[in-house]
Amino acid sequence: MNWNSPAEFFAMGGYGLYVWGSFGICALAMIVEPFLAKSRHTKVLQTLRHQALAEKIEKETP
Repeated sequence: MNWNSPAEFFAMGGYGLYVWGSFGICALAMIVEPFLAKSRHTKVLQTLRHQALAEKIEKETP
C-alpha cells in the first residue's frame, strides 16, 4: 500500500482502529505477562515451602 500522509498510514484504509487496537492489546499482553509469570512462580514456591514445612512437622510429631 502507498500512503500519502501519516494520517492515511494511521487510518490504515479505514481499518486503523482494528489494526492499532490489535497491536496495542498484543503489546499490553507482552508487557504484563512477565509480571504475572513472576507472581505465579512466587506463589508456587511459597506453596511448596508450606507443604515441605507441614510434612516436616508431621514427621516430627509422635
